[in-house]
Amino acid sequence: MPSDPTTHLKEIRVYYEDTDMAGIVYYANYLRYIERARSDWVREVGIDQLAMKAAGVVFAVRRVEAEYISPARFDDVLEVRTTLESLSAAKMVMAQQVWRGGTLIFTANVLIVCIGSGGKPVRLPAECRLLQR
Repeated sequence: MPSDPTTHLKEIRVYYEDTDMAGIVYYANYLRYIERARSDWVREVGIDQLAMKAAGVVFAVRRVEAEYISPARFDDVLEVRTTLESLSAAKMVMAQQVWRGGTLIFTANVLIVCIGSGGKPVRLPAECRLLQR
């Protein structure tokens, strides 16, 4: 487990396929970047999503609030910073930022919940609830 399980950094390079006709990162790809960073964070803090799924529980994004500040372009190296902002028995709120060098270019607050096999809300797994600040 990382020394500070509430924060995570992930580097992402922008590929040609990430860009639109204007040569900038297509807006929806930022959601992919932050999803990858959250997935890596989950793995690094020791949460086994395959075991969760086998037990009939999966993570689901309930809400995303995003702000696009400045565009990224082909071959930029970006850093996604993920912070666990709050945690309860039923939800996690993740604050995520995408930086290009020293410039903040995108922010998002993501509300994560868990659902059971029938699609109904369930409590977060115990290993999630242990990640207190």
